[in-house]
Amino acid sequence: MAQPVLVKQSFLIALLTGAQAVMPALVAVIFLYASVTTFGEDFDLSAVTVVLVLCLTMVRPPREVSIQLTSERTAAVADVMFHWCLLLIALLAIGYLTKSLNAYPRRVFVTWAVVTPVGLIVTTLAMQEIMRRFLMSAFGNRSAIFAGYNNGSLELAKRLHRNPGMRIEVAGFFDDRSVDRLAMEAETRLVGSLADVARYVNENGVDIIFVALPIRHIQRVMNLLDDLRDTTASIYYVPDIFVFDLIQARSGEIHGIPVVAMCETPFYGYRGVTKRLTDITFSAGILLLTLPLFVLVAAAVKLSSPGPVIFKQRRYGLDGREIQVYKFRTMRVTEDGAKIRQASKSDSRITPIGRILRRSSLDELPQLINVLQGRMSLVGPRPHAVAHNEEYRKLIKGYMVRHKVLPGITGLAQVNGCRGETAQLEDMQARVNYDLDYLRYWTPMLDLKILLLTIFKVFRDDKAY
Repeated sequence: MAQPVLVKQSFLIALLTGAQAVMPALVAVIFLYASVTTFGEDFDLSAVTVVLVLCLTMVRPPREVSIQLTSERTAAVADVMFHWCLLLIALLAIGYLTKSLNAYPRRVFVTWAVVTPVGLIVTTLAMQEIMRRFLMSAFGNRSAIFAGYNNGSLELAKRLHRNPGMRIEVAGFFDDRSVDRLAMEAETRLVGSLADVARYVNENGVDIIFVALPIRHIQRVMNLLDDLRDTTASIYYVPDIFVFDLIQARSGEIHGIPVVAMCETPFYGYRGVTKRLTDITFSAGILLLTLPLFVLVAAAVKLSSPGPVIFKQRRYGLDGREIQVYKFRTMRVTEDGAKIRQASKSDSRITPIGRILRRSSLDELPQLINVLQGRMSLVGPRPHAVAHNEEYRKLIKGYMVRHKVLPGITGLAQVNGCRGETAQLEDMQARVNYDLDYLRYWTPMLDLKILLLTIFKVFRDDKAY
C-alpha cells in the first residue's frame, strides 16, 4: 500500500528490486564455494541447489521499497541475522531427514555459516544505499496535503517529515474548523477549508491527497471525492486509528472487500511458523541439555516431602481455552480449585526444596514439555490459574486480550520486574499492560531480548518466592 505513494514505478526500480532479491542467494553460493575450495573439498551441486532455494525463499529483503528506505540499518542487520539463523536450522533439518549431513566436513559448514552473514549484511546495506541514492536522484519530491486534521493525520505528517527518503513534502492541512478550535501544533499549517481542496490541488499540482475525515462524516468524504474527480492526484483514506486501542492493526481484504484488523494475534502467516519453529528447536535443545538436572530435581522433590513430583494446574491458554500446565511441586499442597491463595514471601506451604526451586525458577522446567505439546511458548504472557483469571477479568479492562497468543514460560512483564505475588490490583494491572505491549510490538528480536534478559535476571529477582 505504501509503495505507490512513495515512488513512481520504473524499469530501473524493478531491476534493482530483482537484484536485491537474488543477491543473498548469490552471496551464499559464492561464500560456500570459497569455503569448500579453501579446505580442498569437492563442490556438491545438490547442496548448492538447496542453498539457492532456501536463500531465495528465506533470506530476502522486504517486498516494499518503502520499508527498506525508512527502516534503520540496525533493523536490516537484525533481519538478515534472524533469517540466516532460520535458514541454517532448515538446512540442518533437511540434512538430517535426507541423511546428507556429511556432504561437507563440519569445518567447511561452520566456516561458511559464520562468514556468510558478514557478506550478506554488507551487500544488503550496500543495495539499500544504492536504492536510496537512486530514488533520491531519479525522482523529485512529491507534494501532499491532508483533508482533515486529527491525531492520525498529524502523526502521519510527522512520520513523513522524519523520513525524507520517502520524498513527500506536506503542504498543509484542510479543515472546516478554525486554528484555535483545532489547537494545531506550531509546525503545522492550516491552508483552507475542505471546500478549497479541489481548487488548491489543481492550482498547485498536488500529487497526493490524504483524506483523514472521521468515518461518521461519510457524506463529506463522498462530496470531497466528487470534487476531486477533476484532478490526477493519488487519493488515500487515513482512518483515525489513534482513537482506538489497537493491537496488531493491519489492513487486508476478504474476497476483495478491504478490512482492517483492530485486535489480532501477531503470529499470523510466516510469523506463526517462525515462532513455533523457534519454540520447538530451543525447548527440545534445552530439555536435552538439562535432562540430568531434570532427573536430579525430580528426585529431590520426591524425597523431600510426600506428594507428586509434577504439579498440574488448570490455566487459561490460547483463546482462553483451559490447559494443564506442569511444574515441579514446590508446596505441600496442590491447589487447583475455585479459590487459590498466591504464594507469599514467608509462605508456610512452600517446602525447603521448593523455595530453592522457585527462587531459581527451576520449578518451571517441566513447562518445556508444555511448549513441545503446543500449549505454551517460550515467550509470552504468563498463564494464571483459572481462579485468578476469573477474578481479574472482571476487574481489569482488556485482561482476556492477553490470551490472543500462547502463554509463555517467561514474558515481557517478568523481565520488567512484574513477577511474584500480585498483592494489589495495580500489580496485576502493570503485568497486563506489559503483556498487551508484547502483543502490540512483537518481533523475533523482542523474543530473543526477553530470553536473554530472563537468563540474566533469574538469579537476581527478589520477587521470586
